[in-house]
Formats: sequence, structure tokens, C-alpha cells
Amino acid sequence: ASGWGRVGHPTHGQASTDPLVFSSPPAVTSPCKILKCNSEFWAATSGSHHLGAEEAPEFCTALRAYAHCTRRTARTCRGDLAYHSAVHGIDDLMVQHNCSKDGPTSQPRLRTLPPGDSQERSDSPEICHYEKSFHKHSAAPNYTHCGLFGDPHLRTFTDTFQTCKVQGAWPLIDNNYLNVQVTNTPVLPGSSATATSKLTIIFKSFQECVDQKVYQAEMDELPAAFVDGSKNGGDKHGANSLKITEKVSGQHIEIQAKYIGTTIVVRQVGRYLTFAVRMPEEVVNAVEDRDSQGLYLCLRGCPLNQQIDFQTIRSAQATEGRARRKGPSLLAPPEAFTYETATAKCREKLPVEDLYFQSCVFDLLTTGDVNFMLAAYYAFEDVKMLHSNKDKLHLYERTRVLTPGNTAPTGTHPTLWVALLCLCWLCLL
Repeated sequence: ASGWGRVGHPTHGQASTDPLVFSSPPAVTSPCKILKCNSEFWAATSGSHHLGAEEAPEFCTALRAYAHCTRRTARTCRGDLAYHSAVHGIDDLMVQHNCSKDGPTSQPRLRTLPPGDSQERSDSPEICHYEKSFHKHSAAPNYTHCGLFGDPHLRTFTDTFQTCKVQGAWPLIDNNYLNVQVTNTPVLPGSSATATSKLTIIFKSFQECVDQKVYQAEMDELPAAFVDGSKNGGDKHGANSLKITEKVSGQHIEIQAKYIGTTIVVRQVGRYLTFAVRMPEEVVNAVEDRDSQGLYLCLRGCPLNQQIDFQTIRSAQATEGRARRKGPSLLAPPEAFTYETATAKCREKLPVEDLYFQSCVFDLLTTGDVNFMLAAYYAFEDVKMLHSNKDKLHLYERTRVLTPGNTAPTGTHPTLWVALLCLCWLCLL
């Protein structure tokens, strides 16, 4: 059996079912340093999972140092997915290489991968190419798009557009093959404006295609590799069906997961991260427990109590003089932008007054940070690349989830929407 259902739909139970559970949004605490542990280990080993038996002692030494580092971060990393993945991975490697937990923990530099190693494989079994394997005798798959950017603005797989609070850690995608979690932190202490400061992506092990891989990015750290230092799906024959490509160093990476027909784009714009994905509907809906999808933001949108409803204005007079409550941002004070100057600035990159334009104006007024204008611009560039329906690139009506699984459009003329949007944000302060 191929492990896939009719018309390319992955059947349940073939992907890894590791118990990686997203917790409820925690308060932002001391930063987890698991990325430092990961980078130190893989700098020391540099692909040494392919070492011969004669070099096993050096590998075990580096592995023990890795374990020691993770233990030091245990308290601050308890809710971090990459941390738990690293801990399990260390245990597995200890067993595979017959390493003792007792012994030296210095980190020698080991040799790099030899030419022609599996990390460079280009051949993959047919099952590891979604379109080639599962749609030979049927219609092409339907692709959907989800994106998160700015303060933060969410475009769901159903083209619902929302602006949300969602401070802390939230699952963006959660299906049988892929988990994505974002962490949003205040732009300034005490501010209602939040932006994405951390992103964790887990690709679950699948058949002969890929091993489980974890990608993690944080503010000022956008790696061009998975947390284990690899750039593809591991040692399996179809490893090259999962690849990371660095487009712009430290600013833009792209992950191709051909075995599930998925493309992910992650950017760092200013200090914060943006996320965009193109995924087949069949993969989007590949879940074992549909009742557990209530907090799957890309599919269901933000919970009602986390949405910012700019249509409700209680008192325009109450907004006077409140524009300075947020205080200065790291790059420019909010009062540096008026409605007119913010509008003019956003038109430089976003000439069409759609929701991306309106989000840009909103973010400039609430943060004063011109990088949020660039985040909106790049988010729309990613939509142009990833969205399968070119007639739906621009959105003009903001939508709001009324009940779980149901959306309904609400809105006004776009220009008036922007004015109301700004006023209502100040009401929320």
C-alpha cells in the first residue's frame, strides 16, 4: 500500500504521530537557548552522523556535550517544541551510536560530509513527489495559501483576513504531516501591538521520504538549515523531497516539501518574522481529530476574543491625545506618522488600496516602524508567488469568524475602513 488515499490524499497513520502538543499561549519568559545548543553540536560534528566506527568516540563526546547544553536550558525551554525534539533526538542518537551518557564532553571538530553523501541526493522515489505520484490520472490538486505578517495580520486558507492579538505561542498549522507554531511578543513593553518573534516548523517523518525535521527561527536569527544542521530530509532515499534554500542571507528562506506539495516562505523584516505557505487542500485537511482544530489559526482563524474588530467605534472623542501612549518604537516614534504620511509611505510599495495597504497604514500608525510597511509589501509578494487563484490576490473586505468553521464578510469602503481602523485601535488602548 502506498499510504495515500484516493486522488493523492494521505491516509492517516502513515506520518509520525509524535506527541508534540501545542500548549495554550504562555506568558513570554526568559528566552530559550536551544538554538545555541543545536548550532554548537552541529558545528562540532558537521554531518558526523555518517562517520565510520573509528570516529564514534568523538561523536559521542560531542553528543554528551549537546545533552549537557540542553539540560542547562531545560527550565526556560519547557514549552519549546525544538527543545523537546532535540532531547528525543539525543536519546535516539545515543542508542544508535552506542554512546555512554558518562564521559568527556569537550566538542572536537569532526570531518565534513564526503562528496556524494546522501545530503546531496537528487533521486527520490515517486511517492516523495506529491504531484507526480498522486495525480497522474486525476485533476490537478487545489492549492491554498496562508500568511502571517505585521502586527499580526492573518490570511487564512479560506482567504479570511484578520488582525489579531494572539500574544504568546499559537499553533498556525497542525495536521498529520506538519506543525507550525508562532510566538508573538509585544512590539514594546505594555503595548497592545504584537509581532512574530519566533517560529517553529516540524515536518513529521513520512514513509521512505523524510525523517522528522525541525526548523526554528527567532528575531535576528533566520537559519538556512534545520536545527540538526541538515538542509534536507535526512538519510532516507527520498530525503531531497524536503529542502531548505536560502534566498537572502539572514532575511529570506524557502522550504520545499515536495512529498506533501508544500512550499513555505519565512522572512525576517526588521526585527520580526513573516510566514507564508502554499499547501494542497488535501494536506490542509489531513487531520485525525477535526474537533481539535479550534486553535489552528491558518484554517479556523483567530479566536473571537483575540480578533481586533475595527468596525466597532464607541467614542471617537475618546481617542484624542492617545496616539502617544505606546511610546517610541525602536526605530521611530509613532507620532512620526500621521494618517496622511503613513498613507503616502504605504503607497510607495503598495499602490492598490487593498487590505495589505490598509494593514500597512495601521502598522505604521501603531508602531512607527517603517519595517512594518516592508512586511506588508513582502507578504503581498509572497501571495503573488504562492496563491493559486490570481483573481484573489487582493482582498478588499475584512472578514471575521462568527462561529467556529464559519466566516462572514463585513466591511466598508476601503478608504473609510482605514480611518475607522486607526480610530478603533486607539480605542482599544
